[in-house]
Amino acid sequence: MGTLLRHVLELTESDVSAFFADIGLGDYRPRFTPVVRAIVARGPLSIRELAAEVGVTHSAASQTIAQMARQDLVTLRPGRDARQRIVSLTDKTQRLMPTLEAEWAATIAATERLEAELPYPLREVLVAAVEALERKSLRERIGETEEGAEALSARRRAEEG
Repeated sequence: MGTLLRHVLELTESDVSAFFADIGLGDYRPRFTPVVRAIVARGPLSIRELAAEVGVTHSAASQTIAQMARQDLVTLRPGRDARQRIVSLTDKTQRLMPTLEAEWAATIAATERLEAELPYPLREVLVAAVEALERKSLRERIGETEEGAEALSARRRAEEG
């Protein structure tokens, strides 16, 4: 399952990246889009708020923001305390917004067409999978299987050796 999910992600991200290059956004990455969209919708946000809004870890958000700052897509300023940093869009990003918004619309339309070819709407399946895994992790589910119990027993036997 993990291999298939990674493969779908690689296929979609590489094609979206290629389209970015086609429309003159060669250095822009798909992972920047949720950040830009969140700031457009809510205004400047802390990295922690962005992480929650986008649904990634603080570390992943921080890495993405650092990449975006190096490309002059966002600026960082101190927040209420020394640890907090507030992220805002730069003038460069504001100038890119018409192109970004057109790309977002095109990607949504293409995704809808892709989903029409599938036996199940991919987005709905992914949302349902996330919700199920948030209720109970795959680790817990593995541990509840006979095969999981056998794997633990095998490890103990190997350690006793």
